[in-house]
Amino acid sequence: MTTFTPATAAETLAAVQWAAAEDSPLEILGHGSKRGIGRPLQTEHTLDLSKLSGVTLYEPAELVLSAKAGTPLADIESLLAENGQQLAFEPLDYGRELGRGTIGGVLAANLCGPRRLKAGAARDHILGVAAVSGHGEAFKSGGRVVKNVTGYDLSKLMANSWGTL
Repeated sequence: MTTFTPATAAETLAAVQWAAAEDSPLEILGHGSKRGIGRPLQTEHTLDLSKLSGVTLYEPAELVLSAKAGTPLADIESLLAENGQQLAFEPLDYGRELGRGTIGGVLAANLCGPRRLKAGAARDHILGVAAVSGHGEAFKSGGRVVKNVTGYDLSKLMANSWGTL
């Protein structure tokens, strides 16, 4: 069993391309806080995104935040709290410790708390994503403004996909 722990988008792309070439499925995880949910994956290799971490853009006045998939929720919530803000969808965290999950895991699982009824689900707050397909192709969907999509919204489709699209 191989565990890939990329620290850059290029390393992530290379790991997925290798797995695609080998026709070998990958388990994708950040901290593994949602591993116990659903049917266990039958994979030989793991893509651990925990080192692919950090907030890349934060504009408090515009209510826009961009972060890498492995960024811990605790880091994002702490940054938002400095400006009297919070994630509207109130992400659930099934980790052993409060704040143990990652933003990538929350969005991949689309797990939300009770504020979902009023504020919407995690998927409703995604403006855009940069990702790698299962064929090892990098792609982007959406952007940084709400009205930027014509046709299908791949960013929202990816939410609740559990990294399996």
